[in-house]
Amino acid sequence: MNQELFHNVTRWFSANMERAESELHYDSPFHLLIAVILSAQCTDKRVNMYTPVIFKRFPEPEDLAAASFEEVYELIKSISFPNNKAKHLIGMASMLVSDFDSKVPSEPADLEKLPGVGRKTANVIASVIYGKAVIAVDTHVFRVSRRLGLSDGATVEAVEKDLTAGFAEELRGTAHHWLILHGRYVCTARKPKCQECGLQEFCREYKLNNLVL
Repeated sequence: MNQELFHNVTRWFSANMERAESELHYDSPFHLLIAVILSAQCTDKRVNMYTPVIFKRFPEPEDLAAASFEEVYELIKSISFPNNKAKHLIGMASMLVSDFDSKVPSEPADLEKLPGVGRKTANVIASVIYGKAVIAVDTHVFRVSRRLGLSDGATVEAVEKDLTAGFAEELRGTAHHWLILHGRYVCTARKPKCQECGLQEFCREYKLNNLVL
């Protein structure tokens, strides 16, 4: 574990990205959970276009649990994988009502019991809503972490383990957003904007590609 690299990355982000938070719009833990489920393989911008109507129609878990598949599908049909997501949303709301007293649980292990909620989604909710010291690894976090050299992990779980060990506990939730936003706007998948990147001097892949010692 390269603690010097983690220190330098933390220092740069702290100075250059003071405001790092989810770009999903929400007004309650339940609505953030809906938005994160919908955001799987879909952009936050697109999800934000449709969630105001969804949130108005389903203000509480009971409302969504009582909805028909057709009703939910009609509201999310322009979002990726609407069939599965409609089923997951109704199942998630139903389990919140039946097993969690209509409250979004705070522990990742409990969140992962909900339909449509994997490890990444569980960690996002636990971190953003409840301030848990966990890091959610999505495609952006995975890519940026490996390019920078913060992790050599070949799996999401391995990268999460490295990031959890490398970032200070109180910074893990923020670090998640640092890496997502950097991957979304600078360290993009196909054409990373290396010449604009302030992390050039610390980035392992940049050094390798440009023979910087």
